[in-house]
Amino acid sequence: MTNLADQVVATDRGKLRGSDEGAVVSFRGIPYAASPVGAARFAAPHTHPGWTGVREAVRPGPAVPQAPSRLERVMGTRRPDWDEDGCLTLNVWAPRPALEEKVPRPVLVWFHGGGFSSGSGGWDWYDGARLAEVGNVVVVTANYRLGPLGYLYLPRIGADNLGSQDQATVLRWVRDNIASFGGDPRAVTVGGQSAGAYSALSLALDPATGGLVDRVLLQSGPWGLKPQSPEQAAEAAEEYQRLLDIPRGAEPGQVLRSLPVERLLSAYGELAARLARPGNVAPPMYPVLGGAGMPRAWRDALLDGALEGKALLIGTAQEEMSAFFAFEPRIQSLTREGAVDLLTSRLGHEAPEVYQRYADRLPHAAPAQVFTALQTDELFRDGALRMADHHAAGGNATYVYQFDYRPAHDPGHLGATHCGELPFLFGTFDSYPDSPMLGSPSDAERAMGRAFATAVTTFIAGGSPGDWPPYAPEATARIRHFG
Repeated sequence: MTNLADQVVATDRGKLRGSDEGAVVSFRGIPYAASPVGAARFAAPHTHPGWTGVREAVRPGPAVPQAPSRLERVMGTRRPDWDEDGCLTLNVWAPRPALEEKVPRPVLVWFHGGGFSSGSGGWDWYDGARLAEVGNVVVVTANYRLGPLGYLYLPRIGADNLGSQDQATVLRWVRDNIASFGGDPRAVTVGGQSAGAYSALSLALDPATGGLVDRVLLQSGPWGLKPQSPEQAAEAAEEYQRLLDIPRGAEPGQVLRSLPVERLLSAYGELAARLARPGNVAPPMYPVLGGAGMPRAWRDALLDGALEGKALLIGTAQEEMSAFFAFEPRIQSLTREGAVDLLTSRLGHEAPEVYQRYADRLPHAAPAQVFTALQTDELFRDGALRMADHHAAGGNATYVYQFDYRPAHDPGHLGATHCGELPFLFGTFDSYPDSPMLGSPSDAERAMGRAFATAVTTFIAGGSPGDWPPYAPEATARIRHFG
Protein backbone atom coordinates (compact mmCIF):
# COMPACT_ATOMS: atom_id res chain seq x y z
CA MET A 1 0.00 0.00 0.00
CA THR A 2 2.90 2.41 0.67
CA ASN A 3 6.07 3.31 -1.22
CA LEU A 4 8.39 5.25 1.06
CA ALA A 5 10.62 6.22 -1.84
CA ASP A 6 8.06 8.81 -2.92
CA GLN A 7 5.46 8.60 -0.12
CA VAL A 8 2.66 7.13 -2.25
CA VAL A 9 -0.39 5.82 -0.38
CA ALA A 10 -3.53 4.17 -1.79
CA THR A 11 -7.01 5.25 -0.66
CA ASP A 12 -10.47 4.15 -1.76
CA ARG A 13 -10.61 7.14 -4.17
CA GLY A 14 -7.12 6.83 -5.64
CA LYS A 15 -3.41 7.11 -4.92
CA LEU A 16 -1.78 10.04 -3.14
CA ARG A 17 1.78 11.31 -3.01
CA GLY A 18 2.72 13.07 0.21
CA SER A 19 5.69 15.07 1.48
CA ASP A 20 8.69 13.82 3.44
CA GLU A 21 9.08 16.07 6.48
CA GLY A 22 11.77 14.07 8.22
CA ALA A 23 10.25 12.23 11.15
CA VAL A 24 6.77 12.71 9.67
CA VAL A 25 5.17 12.22 6.27
CA SER A 26 2.34 14.63 5.43
CA PHE A 27 -0.55 14.28 3.02
CA ARG A 28 -2.46 17.53 2.52
CA GLY A 29 -5.55 18.58 0.66
CA ILE A 30 -7.08 15.10 0.39
CA PRO A 31 -10.69 15.28 -0.88
CA TYR A 32 -13.06 13.41 1.40
CA ALA A 33 -16.19 14.48 -0.49
CA ALA A 34 -17.09 16.05 -3.81
CA SER A 35 -16.95 19.83 -4.19
CA PRO A 36 -20.12 21.40 -2.73
CA VAL A 37 -20.86 23.49 -5.81
CA GLY A 38 -23.77 23.72 -8.23
CA ALA A 39 -26.49 21.28 -7.26
CA ALA A 40 -24.25 20.02 -4.41
CA ARG A 41 -24.37 23.39 -2.62
CA PHE A 42 -26.77 23.19 0.34
CA ALA A 43 -26.83 19.40 -0.02
CA ALA A 44 -25.45 16.54 2.04
CA PRO A 45 -21.83 15.66 1.20
CA HIS A 46 -21.50 13.60 -1.98
CA THR A 47 -18.93 10.86 -2.55
CA HIS A 48 -15.86 12.17 -4.35
CA PRO A 49 -15.57 10.61 -7.84
CA GLY A 50 -11.91 9.77 -7.33
CA TRP A 51 -8.99 10.22 -9.69
CA THR A 52 -6.65 8.24 -11.89
CA GLY A 53 -2.90 8.15 -11.52
CA VAL A 54 -1.22 9.62 -8.44
CA ARG A 55 -2.62 12.82 -6.93
CA GLU A 56 -0.14 15.24 -5.40
CA ALA A 57 -1.08 15.79 -1.76
CA VAL A 58 1.56 18.33 -0.88
CA ARG A 59 -0.54 21.47 -0.30
CA PRO A 60 -3.69 22.01 1.75
CA GLY A 61 -6.92 22.57 -0.08
CA PRO A 62 -8.66 25.94 -0.01
CA ALA A 63 -10.59 27.00 3.05
CA VAL A 64 -14.37 26.90 3.02
CA PRO A 65 -15.90 30.27 1.98
CA GLN A 66 -16.02 32.58 5.00
CA ALA A 67 -15.67 36.13 6.27
CA PRO A 68 -12.70 37.15 8.46
CA SER A 69 -12.75 35.74 11.98
CA ARG A 70 -14.13 37.93 14.75
CA LEU A 71 -11.05 36.93 16.79
CA GLU A 72 -8.46 38.30 14.36
CA ARG A 73 -7.45 40.95 16.90
CA VAL A 74 -6.68 38.14 19.34
CA MET A 75 -5.14 35.39 17.19
CA GLY A 76 -3.76 37.41 14.28
CA THR A 77 -4.95 38.01 10.74
CA ARG A 78 -5.22 35.48 7.91
CA ARG A 79 -4.98 36.14 4.21
CA PRO A 80 -8.22 34.93 2.54
CA ASP A 81 -7.57 31.56 0.91
CA TRP A 82 -11.07 30.20 0.37
CA ASP A 83 -12.70 28.63 -2.64
CA GLU A 84 -16.00 26.78 -2.65
CA ASP A 85 -14.71 24.43 -5.34
CA GLY A 86 -12.48 21.79 -3.76
CA CYS A 87 -12.88 22.94 -0.15
CA LEU A 88 -13.96 19.63 1.44
CA THR A 89 -10.51 18.27 2.15
CA LEU A 90 -8.55 16.83 5.03
CA ASN A 91 -4.88 16.51 5.97
CA VAL A 92 -2.95 13.60 7.45
CA TRP A 93 0.38 13.58 9.28
CA ALA A 94 1.85 10.14 9.92
CA PRO A 95 5.04 9.32 11.84
CA ARG A 96 7.48 7.79 9.39
CA PRO A 97 7.67 4.49 11.33
CA ALA A 98 3.88 4.17 11.03
CA LEU A 99 4.30 3.85 7.27
CA GLU A 100 7.20 1.43 7.56
CA GLU A 101 5.99 -0.95 10.25
CA LYS A 102 3.03 -3.26 10.64
CA VAL A 103 1.95 -1.81 14.01
CA PRO A 104 -0.88 0.74 13.55
CA ARG A 105 -0.76 4.00 15.49
CA PRO A 106 -3.60 5.68 17.40
CA VAL A 107 -5.35 8.46 15.50
CA LEU A 108 -6.46 11.98 16.41
CA VAL A 109 -9.19 13.52 14.23
CA TRP A 110 -9.19 17.20 15.20
CA PHE A 111 -11.68 19.91 14.19
CA HIS A 112 -10.88 23.64 14.26
CA GLY A 113 -12.96 26.28 15.97
CA GLY A 114 -14.24 29.59 14.68
CA GLY A 115 -17.81 29.91 15.87
CA PHE A 116 -19.11 27.68 13.06
CA SER A 117 -18.32 30.68 10.83
CA SER A 118 -14.57 30.68 10.12
CA GLY A 119 -11.42 28.55 10.16
CA SER A 120 -9.67 25.85 8.16
CA GLY A 121 -8.02 22.56 9.01
CA GLY A 122 -5.37 23.37 6.40
CA TRP A 123 -4.04 26.51 8.06
CA ASP A 124 -0.50 26.42 9.41
CA TRP A 125 -1.87 27.20 12.89
CA TYR A 126 -3.05 23.58 13.01
CA ASP A 127 -0.14 21.85 11.28
CA GLY A 128 -0.14 18.38 12.82
CA ALA A 129 3.48 17.41 12.09
CA ARG A 130 4.93 18.23 15.51
CA LEU A 131 2.03 16.63 17.35
CA ALA A 132 2.38 13.45 15.28
CA GLU A 133 6.10 13.34 15.99
CA VAL A 134 5.82 14.10 19.73
CA GLY A 135 3.21 11.43 20.34
CA ASN A 136 3.93 8.86 17.61
CA VAL A 137 0.27 9.20 16.55
CA VAL A 138 -1.46 9.86 13.25
CA VAL A 139 -3.08 13.33 13.14
CA VAL A 140 -5.98 14.31 10.88
CA THR A 141 -7.42 17.82 10.45
CA ALA A 142 -10.28 18.73 8.15
CA ASN A 143 -12.42 21.48 6.68
CA TYR A 144 -16.18 21.50 7.09
CA ARG A 145 -18.78 23.90 5.72
CA LEU A 146 -19.33 27.03 7.79
CA GLY A 147 -21.77 29.89 8.18
CA PRO A 148 -24.77 29.73 5.85
CA LEU A 149 -23.16 27.10 3.64
CA GLY A 150 -22.86 24.78 6.63
CA TYR A 151 -25.66 25.73 9.00
CA LEU A 152 -28.52 27.38 7.09
CA TYR A 153 -31.52 25.32 8.19
CA LEU A 154 -33.83 24.61 5.25
CA PRO A 155 -34.45 20.85 5.38
CA ARG A 156 -36.81 20.98 2.41
CA ILE A 157 -33.88 21.82 0.11
CA GLY A 158 -31.47 19.46 1.89
CA ALA A 159 -29.81 22.06 4.14
CA ASP A 160 -29.67 20.30 7.52
CA ASN A 161 -26.59 20.76 9.72
CA LEU A 162 -24.41 20.27 6.63
CA GLY A 163 -21.20 21.17 8.46
CA SER A 164 -21.96 18.42 10.97
CA GLN A 165 -22.65 16.00 8.11
CA ASP A 166 -19.26 16.93 6.63
CA GLN A 167 -17.58 16.10 9.94
CA ALA A 168 -19.32 12.72 10.09
CA THR A 169 -18.09 12.04 6.55
CA VAL A 170 -14.53 12.78 7.73
CA LEU A 171 -14.88 10.16 10.46
CA ARG A 172 -16.12 7.58 7.95
CA TRP A 173 -13.24 8.42 5.63
CA VAL A 174 -10.87 7.77 8.52
CA ARG A 175 -12.55 4.44 9.23
CA ASP A 176 -12.14 3.37 5.61
CA ASN A 177 -8.69 4.77 4.81
CA ILE A 178 -6.53 5.60 7.80
CA ALA A 179 -4.94 2.14 7.92
CA SER A 180 -3.16 3.00 4.66
CA PHE A 181 -1.41 5.83 6.53
CA GLY A 182 -0.38 3.63 9.44
CA GLY A 183 -3.33 4.60 11.62
CA ASP A 184 -5.57 2.31 13.66
CA PRO A 185 -9.28 2.86 12.81
CA ARG A 186 -10.17 1.11 16.08
CA ALA A 187 -8.26 3.67 18.19
CA VAL A 188 -9.65 7.04 17.13
CA THR A 189 -9.77 10.09 19.37
CA VAL A 190 -12.08 12.81 18.09
CA GLY A 191 -11.17 16.25 19.32
CA GLY A 192 -11.34 19.93 18.66
CA GLN A 193 -11.28 23.41 20.11
CA SER A 194 -14.23 25.76 20.70
CA ALA A 195 -16.79 25.04 17.93
CA GLY A 196 -14.58 22.08 17.04
CA ALA A 197 -14.92 20.72 20.58
CA TYR A 198 -18.69 21.20 20.41
CA SER A 199 -18.62 19.24 17.16
CA ALA A 200 -16.33 16.52 18.50
CA LEU A 201 -18.66 15.86 21.42
CA SER A 202 -21.65 15.71 19.08
CA LEU A 203 -19.87 13.11 16.95
CA ALA A 204 -19.06 11.04 20.03
CA LEU A 205 -22.66 11.21 21.29
CA ASP A 206 -24.55 10.69 18.03
CA PRO A 207 -25.51 7.00 17.61
CA ALA A 208 -24.69 7.30 13.90
CA THR A 209 -21.02 8.14 14.56
CA GLY A 210 -20.33 7.30 18.22
CA GLY A 211 -19.14 3.80 17.33
CA LEU A 212 -16.28 5.35 15.35
CA VAL A 213 -14.95 7.19 18.41
CA ASP A 214 -12.88 5.67 21.23
CA ARG A 215 -11.69 8.76 23.12
CA VAL A 216 -12.66 12.41 23.26
CA LEU A 217 -10.50 15.55 23.52
CA LEU A 218 -12.49 18.73 24.24
CA GLN A 219 -10.70 22.09 24.34
CA SER A 220 -12.66 25.16 25.41
CA GLY A 221 -16.05 24.05 24.12
CA PRO A 222 -18.91 26.57 24.52
CA TRP A 223 -21.00 24.21 26.63
CA GLY A 224 -23.32 26.97 27.79
CA LEU A 225 -24.47 27.47 24.21
CA LYS A 226 -27.67 25.54 23.75
CA PRO A 227 -28.23 23.98 20.32
CA GLN A 228 -30.44 26.11 18.12
CA SER A 229 -34.06 25.07 18.25
CA PRO A 230 -35.68 24.34 14.89
CA GLU A 231 -37.90 27.35 15.47
CA GLN A 232 -34.95 29.70 16.04
CA ALA A 233 -33.15 28.26 13.04
CA ALA A 234 -36.22 28.65 10.83
CA GLU A 235 -36.53 32.31 11.86
CA ALA A 236 -32.87 32.92 11.03
CA ALA A 237 -33.31 31.19 7.66
CA GLU A 238 -36.37 33.31 6.87
CA GLU A 239 -34.59 36.55 7.74
CA TYR A 240 -31.57 35.43 5.70
CA GLN A 241 -33.75 34.85 2.65
CA ARG A 242 -35.25 38.33 3.08
CA LEU A 243 -31.77 39.83 3.13
CA LEU A 244 -31.04 37.99 -0.11
CA ASP A 245 -34.26 39.34 -1.67
CA ILE A 246 -35.60 35.85 -2.30
CA PRO A 247 -39.31 36.43 -2.96
CA ARG A 248 -41.94 34.52 -1.08
CA GLY A 249 -43.17 31.60 -3.14
CA ALA A 250 -39.86 31.23 -4.98
CA GLU A 251 -37.99 27.95 -4.85
CA PRO A 252 -35.25 28.88 -2.34
CA GLY A 253 -32.93 26.02 -3.23
CA GLN A 254 -32.71 27.06 -6.86
CA VAL A 255 -32.04 30.70 -5.97
CA LEU A 256 -29.53 29.93 -3.22
CA ARG A 257 -27.56 27.62 -5.50
CA SER A 258 -27.38 30.23 -8.24
CA LEU A 259 -26.21 33.22 -6.19
CA PRO A 260 -22.51 34.14 -6.04
CA VAL A 261 -21.01 32.83 -2.82
CA GLU A 262 -19.82 36.35 -2.01
CA ARG A 263 -23.46 37.45 -1.85
CA LEU A 264 -24.26 34.61 0.53
CA LEU A 265 -21.43 35.67 2.83
CA SER A 266 -22.40 39.34 2.67
CA ALA A 267 -26.00 38.59 3.67
CA TYR A 268 -24.74 36.40 6.52
CA GLY A 269 -22.69 39.34 7.79
CA GLU A 270 -25.79 41.54 7.66
CA LEU A 271 -27.75 38.91 9.58
CA ALA A 272 -25.04 38.69 12.23
CA ALA A 273 -25.09 42.46 12.68
CA ARG A 274 -28.88 42.48 13.07
CA LEU A 275 -28.84 39.73 15.67
CA ALA A 276 -25.84 41.00 17.63
CA ARG A 277 -26.44 41.82 21.28
CA PRO A 278 -23.85 42.95 23.87
CA GLY A 279 -22.49 39.95 25.72
CA ASN A 280 -24.02 37.39 23.34
CA VAL A 281 -21.40 35.57 21.24
CA ALA A 282 -23.68 33.00 19.59
CA PRO A 283 -23.36 32.95 15.78
CA PRO A 284 -26.49 33.45 13.65
CA MET A 285 -26.41 29.83 12.46
CA TYR A 286 -24.99 26.76 14.17
CA PRO A 287 -26.05 23.12 14.83
CA VAL A 288 -29.79 22.66 15.16
CA LEU A 289 -31.30 20.32 17.74
CA GLY A 290 -33.01 17.37 16.09
CA GLY A 291 -31.11 17.94 12.86
CA ALA A 292 -28.45 15.74 11.35
CA GLY A 293 -25.72 14.91 13.86
CA MET A 294 -27.59 16.30 16.86
CA PRO A 295 -30.54 14.12 17.80
CA ARG A 296 -30.30 15.23 21.45
CA ALA A 297 -28.76 18.03 23.47
CA TRP A 298 -25.44 16.98 24.96
CA ARG A 299 -26.70 17.04 28.54
CA ASP A 300 -29.55 14.66 27.69
CA ALA A 301 -27.24 12.37 25.74
CA LEU A 302 -24.82 12.22 28.68
CA LEU A 303 -27.64 11.28 31.06
CA ASP A 304 -28.63 8.53 28.62
CA GLY A 305 -25.09 7.11 28.79
CA ALA A 306 -24.04 7.97 25.25
CA LEU A 307 -20.46 8.75 26.33
CA GLU A 308 -20.03 5.76 28.64
CA GLY A 309 -16.82 3.81 28.11
CA LYS A 310 -15.01 6.59 26.24
CA ALA A 311 -12.07 8.25 27.96
CA LEU A 312 -12.43 12.04 28.22
CA LEU A 313 -9.82 14.81 28.35
CA ILE A 314 -11.47 18.20 28.74
CA GLY A 315 -10.20 21.67 29.56
CA THR A 316 -10.61 25.42 29.44
CA ALA A 317 -8.48 28.55 29.46
CA GLN A 318 -8.55 30.65 32.58
CA GLU A 319 -10.06 33.76 30.96
CA GLU A 320 -11.86 32.45 27.89
CA MET A 321 -14.23 35.35 27.32
CA SER A 322 -11.58 38.06 27.21
CA ALA A 323 -11.06 37.06 23.56
CA PHE A 324 -14.59 38.24 22.81
CA PHE A 325 -14.84 41.18 25.21
CA ALA A 326 -11.38 42.78 25.57
CA PHE A 327 -11.77 44.83 22.40
CA GLU A 328 -15.55 45.36 22.65
CA PRO A 329 -16.28 48.96 23.75
CA ARG A 330 -19.83 48.15 24.86
CA ILE A 331 -18.44 45.63 27.35
CA GLN A 332 -15.38 47.58 28.44
CA SER A 333 -17.54 50.62 29.27
CA LEU A 334 -20.00 48.67 31.42
CA THR A 335 -21.07 49.97 34.79
CA ARG A 336 -22.24 47.62 37.51
CA GLU A 337 -25.84 48.45 36.64
CA GLY A 338 -25.21 47.85 32.95
CA ALA A 339 -23.62 44.47 33.63
CA VAL A 340 -26.53 43.40 35.82
CA ASP A 341 -28.98 44.51 33.12
CA LEU A 342 -27.24 42.31 30.54
CA LEU A 343 -27.28 39.36 32.93
CA THR A 344 -30.94 39.81 33.80
CA SER A 345 -32.06 38.70 30.35
CA ARG A 346 -30.63 35.25 31.11
CA LEU A 347 -30.58 35.01 34.91
CA GLY A 348 -33.72 36.94 35.79
CA HIS A 349 -34.02 38.17 39.37
CA GLU A 350 -30.88 36.26 40.38
CA ALA A 351 -28.65 38.51 38.26
CA PRO A 352 -27.70 41.04 41.00
CA GLU A 353 -26.78 38.29 43.45
CA VAL A 354 -24.71 36.38 40.88
CA TYR A 355 -22.89 39.53 39.82
CA GLN A 356 -22.10 40.43 43.40
CA ARG A 357 -20.73 36.96 44.11
CA TYR A 358 -18.16 37.43 41.34
CA ALA A 359 -17.47 41.02 42.35
CA ASP A 360 -16.67 39.86 45.88
CA ARG A 361 -14.32 37.25 44.48
CA LEU A 362 -12.58 39.92 42.34
CA PRO A 363 -12.55 42.96 44.67
CA HIS A 364 -10.26 45.10 42.49
CA ALA A 365 -11.89 44.26 39.15
CA ALA A 366 -13.81 46.70 36.97
CA PRO A 367 -17.35 45.71 35.97
CA ALA A 368 -16.11 44.55 32.56
CA GLN A 369 -13.67 42.16 34.23
CA VAL A 370 -16.35 40.84 36.57
CA PHE A 371 -18.70 40.31 33.63
CA THR A 372 -15.95 38.55 31.65
CA ALA A 373 -15.16 36.17 34.51
CA LEU A 374 -18.82 35.38 35.03
CA GLN A 375 -19.38 34.74 31.32
CA THR A 376 -16.27 32.56 31.13
CA ASP A 377 -17.79 30.27 33.71
CA GLU A 378 -21.28 30.37 32.25
CA LEU A 379 -20.29 29.63 28.65
CA PHE A 380 -17.20 27.45 29.10
CA ARG A 381 -16.03 26.31 32.54
CA ASP A 382 -19.24 25.36 34.33
CA GLY A 383 -20.36 23.05 31.54
CA ALA A 384 -16.92 21.48 31.26
CA LEU A 385 -16.86 20.68 34.98
CA ARG A 386 -20.43 19.38 34.96
CA MET A 387 -19.54 17.08 32.10
CA ALA A 388 -16.39 15.90 33.88
CA ASP A 389 -18.29 15.37 37.15
CA HIS A 390 -20.93 13.24 35.44
CA HIS A 391 -18.45 11.22 33.41
CA ALA A 392 -16.14 10.54 36.35
CA ALA A 393 -19.08 9.61 38.59
CA GLY A 394 -19.90 6.84 36.12
CA GLY A 395 -16.46 5.31 36.58
CA ASN A 396 -15.13 6.56 33.23
CA ALA A 397 -11.55 7.73 32.71
CA THR A 398 -11.78 11.52 32.97
CA TYR A 399 -9.01 14.13 32.98
CA VAL A 400 -9.36 17.91 33.29
CA TYR A 401 -6.87 20.70 32.57
CA GLN A 402 -6.81 24.49 32.75
CA PHE A 403 -4.54 26.58 30.55
CA ASP A 404 -3.14 29.56 32.46
CA TYR A 405 -0.47 30.98 30.13
CA ARG A 406 -0.54 34.78 29.82
CA PRO A 407 1.76 36.73 27.50
CA ALA A 408 4.26 38.88 29.38
CA HIS A 409 3.35 41.87 27.19
CA ASP A 410 -0.43 42.04 27.25
CA PRO A 411 -1.68 45.57 26.45
CA GLY A 412 -5.19 44.27 25.66
CA HIS A 413 -5.43 42.55 29.07
CA LEU A 414 -6.35 39.25 27.43
CA GLY A 415 -4.74 37.09 30.08
CA ALA A 416 -5.06 33.35 29.49
CA THR A 417 -7.64 33.68 26.77
CA HIS A 418 -9.69 31.55 24.38
CA CYS A 419 -7.49 29.85 21.75
CA GLY A 420 -4.35 30.60 23.74
CA GLU A 421 -3.32 26.95 24.05
CA LEU A 422 -3.38 26.24 20.30
CA PRO A 423 0.21 27.22 19.40
CA PHE A 424 1.41 25.27 22.44
CA LEU A 425 -0.50 22.13 21.49
CA PHE A 426 0.58 22.10 17.85
CA GLY A 427 4.02 23.65 18.40
CA THR A 428 3.24 26.22 15.70
CA PHE A 429 4.54 29.32 17.46
CA ASP A 430 6.09 30.78 14.30
CA SER A 431 2.67 30.71 12.58
CA TYR A 432 1.44 33.41 15.02
CA PRO A 433 3.92 36.24 14.33
CA ASP A 434 1.66 39.09 15.47
CA SER A 435 -0.72 37.35 17.83
CA PRO A 436 -1.61 39.29 21.00
CA MET A 437 -2.77 36.10 22.75
CA LEU A 438 0.68 34.51 22.29
CA GLY A 439 3.16 37.34 22.60
CA SER A 440 6.74 36.07 22.84
CA PRO A 441 6.83 32.92 24.98
CA SER A 442 10.09 32.10 26.72
CA ASP A 443 11.99 28.85 26.26
CA ALA A 444 10.52 27.59 29.53
CA GLU A 445 7.02 28.39 28.34
CA ARG A 446 7.64 26.63 25.05
CA ALA A 447 8.81 23.62 27.03
CA MET A 448 5.53 23.80 28.94
CA GLY A 449 3.79 23.62 25.57
CA ARG A 450 5.70 20.49 24.69
CA ALA A 451 4.65 18.97 28.02
CA PHE A 452 1.03 19.83 27.20
CA ALA A 453 1.31 18.25 23.74
CA THR A 454 2.97 15.17 25.24
CA ALA A 455 0.16 14.76 27.76
CA VAL A 456 -2.49 15.10 25.04
CA THR A 457 -0.83 12.57 22.73
CA THR A 458 -0.26 10.16 25.63
CA PHE A 459 -4.01 10.35 26.23
CA ILE A 460 -4.66 9.70 22.54
CA ALA A 461 -2.39 6.68 22.65
CA GLY A 462 -3.60 5.08 25.87
CA GLY A 463 -6.57 6.88 27.37
CA SER A 464 -4.54 8.58 30.13
CA PRO A 465 -2.33 11.69 29.87
CA GLY A 466 0.43 10.11 31.93
CA ASP A 467 1.11 11.15 35.50
CA TRP A 468 -2.12 13.12 36.05
CA PRO A 469 -4.46 11.80 38.70
CA PRO A 470 -7.83 10.96 37.16
CA TYR A 471 -10.51 13.50 37.88
CA ALA A 472 -13.17 12.71 40.48
CA PRO A 473 -16.50 14.49 40.92
CA GLU A 474 -15.94 18.02 42.23
CA ALA A 475 -12.26 17.23 42.86
CA THR A 476 -10.96 20.50 41.45
CA ALA A 477 -7.58 19.89 43.09
CA ARG A 478 -7.08 17.21 40.42
CA ILE A 479 -7.26 19.72 37.58
CA ARG A 480 -3.85 19.96 35.89
CA HIS A 481 -2.73 23.53 35.28
CA PHE A 482 -0.45 24.65 32.43
CA GLY A 483 1.19 28.03 32.39
